[in-house]
Amino acid sequence: MSKIAYNIKHLRELKKLSQEALAENLNITRARLGAYEESRNEPPIEILIQLSEYFHVAIDALVKTDLRKTDLQSLLKIGNNRLLFPVLVDKENNDQIEVVTAKASAGYLNGYSDPEYMEKLPFMKLPFAFVGKHRSFPIKGDSMPPLKTGDYVVGKFVESLNDVVNGRTYILLTKDEGIVYKRVYKKNASVVELHSDNKLYEVYTVKPQDIIEIWEFVCCLKTSDKKEDEINLDSIMKMLLSMQVEIERIKK
Repeated sequence: MSKIAYNIKHLRELKKLSQEALAENLNITRARLGAYEESRNEPPIEILIQLSEYFHVAIDALVKTDLRKTDLQSLLKIGNNRLLFPVLVDKENNDQIEVVTAKASAGYLNGYSDPEYMEKLPFMKLPFAFVGKHRSFPIKGDSMPPLKTGDYVVGKFVESLNDVVNGRTYILLTKDEGIVYKRVYKKNASVVELHSDNKLYEVYTVKPQDIIEIWEFVCCLKTSDKKEDEINLDSIMKMLLSMQVEIERIKK
């Protein structure tokens, strides 16, 4: 069965709705809803939009994610109560800080909303209290000294571009560039400038609608003093452990 079939039934049962009741709310027949739940037919885009609005779950989560394996309360709510991507928590319900490794970063643009992608990442716990959702990203290049390839930046999730403060540094996920770490300036409603601290790099702009995620700089993890062939997950883990940062792997 497709994930959307599982998800429709799962979300309906969570709301304690019969097929008749949900079908009536969607203005379709019970037989048609039953065909979706049994994977005999795929819902068209207009039905996906209705389901998204009714259950307050993003379409990409409805289609790509098996929501039966996800705690809906641990999905981060964005904008109009839309559930955008999974937030992993430990047994004590504390947020995990996923480490997007250099290797995994290539697939982040496609995997940022997929719990199965997130579950494969290692995670860490910082040795200080923090509030909000945090994630660690790899640095590429030398455009933001003293950080360079091999270092990691921990960022705090920012829900809206309106919350960005001009001149501060942020990790951005953009449609064209993927993951970038830059100093951000909002010029107007249609232009965002990205500045490098290394002045050899030119300023460039992105459109707000092309920004998928924003993470504000919190701290960095320096690993660039290692040789290139030593920059791997094991060396990162050893470095973090030497800083008394607890590292664990997500248990399925």
